[in-house]
Amino acid sequence: MPAPASASAASALVRLRAQVVKEVLSILRDPRSRMVVLVPPLIQLLLFSFAATLEVRNVDIAVLDQDAGRWSHELVARLDAAGFVADVRRVRGSQELRALIDRGEVIAALQIPADFSRTIAAGGSGQVQVLVDGRRSNAGQIVVGYLSAIAADVGAEVERADAGAGGAGATPGAAPVSPLAVRNWFNPNLVYTWFIVPGLSGILAFFSALMLTALSIARERELGTFDQLLVSPASTVEIIVSKSLPALAIGTVLGLLMVAAGVVLFGIPFSGSLLWLLAGLVLFIGSVVGIGLMVSAVSATQQQAILGAFAIGVPAVLMSGFATPVENMPTVLQWLAQAIPLTHYLEIVHGVVLRATPAADLVASLWPLALIALVTLTMAVVMVRGRLQ
Repeated sequence: MPAPASASAASALVRLRAQVVKEVLSILRDPRSRMVVLVPPLIQLLLFSFAATLEVRNVDIAVLDQDAGRWSHELVARLDAAGFVADVRRVRGSQELRALIDRGEVIAALQIPADFSRTIAAGGSGQVQVLVDGRRSNAGQIVVGYLSAIAADVGAEVERADAGAGGAGATPGAAPVSPLAVRNWFNPNLVYTWFIVPGLSGILAFFSALMLTALSIARERELGTFDQLLVSPASTVEIIVSKSLPALAIGTVLGLLMVAAGVVLFGIPFSGSLLWLLAGLVLFIGSVVGIGLMVSAVSATQQQAILGAFAIGVPAVLMSGFATPVENMPTVLQWLAQAIPLTHYLEIVHGVVLRATPAADLVASLWPLALIALVTLTMAVVMVRGRLQ
């Protein structure tokens, strides 16, 4: 009795291997599939790492200095030396200042009142009006943070000068107030590529695995080979596994390659465990494969599959926490974000690469991924089986 069962298992393995080889060859031969395999995502990683920056650099700032005193000169000099400023445009009137903002030539403008230095010399607190171009709200907020830091440095310099001279505003025997000592954990120099590149590795692997599986059954149906699957000796499970394994392997290898590229090319420190990253990546790609198979099952053509993949992929990226924190979203969207595999993988990849997150914390992100993978793959089996039958 064991012999027929063993022969049946061996026959199933042979059929499965043939199906996997056929699927890999069809991916490599299809122009649409080749566009999402290995080389293009690596090129996109290099391009997006420099283009998708969260920093604000090379901006112009307008200054209307109505004071021309010591401390206004100090403020403008520090602004001129700031690394994020390309040019400080000195204007002569409010109309010229407003015109520069209206035309979008400057992102912010400083209006220094005529009594700025006198007020400081008398022991008061000088105030500067900052006008920001609200059309670029995110960049404007970042610039305001930079300007606040410069103003704080000038304020510390004022206190040191008052304390040294024993002038107005200085308390006898008291040391000047020192600015806060800020220490940034996990990214001491706030290098934006340390945050962007690990996240991009997940996003590009997400789209690659999603597109590969979304095109798999749709390609068979469009090329007319779908009917051959129906009359082949391969079972439904064998067909689904053969469609899943190549995308799972390619997506996993691609994700690891992009993390390695971040470490080698961008100098990102890898602080955690490679095994935990691999576990998270496999579960992540597995859940994405399930989503892609569902898209492919309901798509009659490859064009429909591509549109369906983008219709799912773009909102998933926007809600994953890559660009904006999930906590900032409405409560309903926060719940929906927990059903997106990319949300949990971003926590894993950032935790492993930058923080060396403890295993207990990683498990808190791994089990939702495992649950999502189980649900999506089960639904994919049901939908694909319905199509095959």
